[in-house]
Amino acid sequence: MQLINNALTSLLVRIQNLREEKGQTLVEYGLIVALLSIALIVALTTLSDELEAVFGKASNELSNASS
Repeated sequence: MQLINNALTSLLVRIQNLREEKGQTLVEYGLIVALLSIALIVALTTLSDELEAVFGKASNELSNASS
C-alpha cells in the first residue's frame, strides 16, 4: 500500500511540475511578444516620416496613373 501511495504522490508531483512549466512558458512567450511589440512601436515611430513619404509618393503615382 505504501508503494502505491508513493507512486501516486510522485505522479501528482510530476503533473504539478508540468503545469508550472507550462505557466512559465506562457509567461516567457508573453514577455517576448511584449518586447517585440515595444520594438515595433519604437521602429515605426522613428521611421514614421519616411514611411509617410513613401506611401504618399506611391499614392500619388497610383492616382496619376489612373487619371
